Amino acid sequence: MPSLRDFRRRIKSLQSTQKICKAMKAVATAKMAKAQAAVMAARPYARQIHEVLARLSQAAGNVKHPLLAVREENKVCYIVITADRGLCGGFNSNIMRTVMREIEKHPGAALIPVGRKGRDFFRFRRMPMEAEFGGLGEDIKFAHARQIAKIAIDKYAAGEYDAVYVVYSKFVNILVQQPTVVKVLPIEPPADEEEAGKEEKKHGPQALYIFEPSAEAVLYDLLPKYVETVIFHAILESKAGEHSARMTAMDSATKNTEDMIARLTLKMNRVRQEGITKELLDIVGGAAALE
Repeated sequence: MPSLRDFRRRIKSLQSTQKICKAMKAVATAKMAKAQAAVMAARPYARQIHEVLARLSQAAGNVKHPLLAVREENKVCYIVITADRGLCGGFNSNIMRTVMREIEKHPGAALIPVGRKGRDFFRFRRMPMEAEFGGLGEDIKFAHARQIAKIAIDKYAAGEYDAVYVVYSKFVNILVQQPTVVKVLPIEPPADEEEAGKEEKKHGPQALYIFEPSAEAVLYDLLPKYVETVIFHAILESKAGEHSARMTAMDSATKNTEDMIARLTLKMNRVRQEGITKELLDIVGGAAALE
């Protein structure tokens, strides 16, 4: 049976842990609000550029571009977006499980981790990585996405990759972060009749586009920008999901420490009462012996 001193030490340690968890929760809450605002601001742009790309691709006709070339998926690349730090529940592990399931479909796939947790995961398992990006910080810049996209675009255009996917955690709400796999390359804008009908209902009759200087030149500028936007949006989604997952995890940890402190306090009081009762019995027994 632990002594009273042992109980007091454990309770004091838990109280210190509780203070740390509360502080981390407060920090994650503040960062999550900023990251959530960035995601909400980026979603309309990402959605709009996809719609614009769809309409322009239909209007441009049979324009050939390296990023539109569809090949058999023999060599696949996965851009895996994780957090730089842990203490965010199952946020990182859910992403890695999703990635490993995808890799089973395409053995020997190329990997580009974005975030230290993904990099450490692949490095520990000695899985080769094409490139790695970590320590992006809280202020995500579009230049970060441009650097990542450049590697994927160059290698896809050179024929080293047959497809490029982005694996990230989509921010649904504070309690839900959904692991998502998005195909970035080849770019496949919706061109079937059903999608065209949706676009016509939403935007009215399709406009006739005049390309200057040419459709090829416009798409050569637009398609890389689209890839960069998808990656940038995925990083923002992942960052918001990370902070919300950390906030939830720290809230649960705080409640767990409260329960543990309450249980230890109850046990400590029982031990103290047993000690007091034993001392009283010794006193009463000694007094009875003197009589």
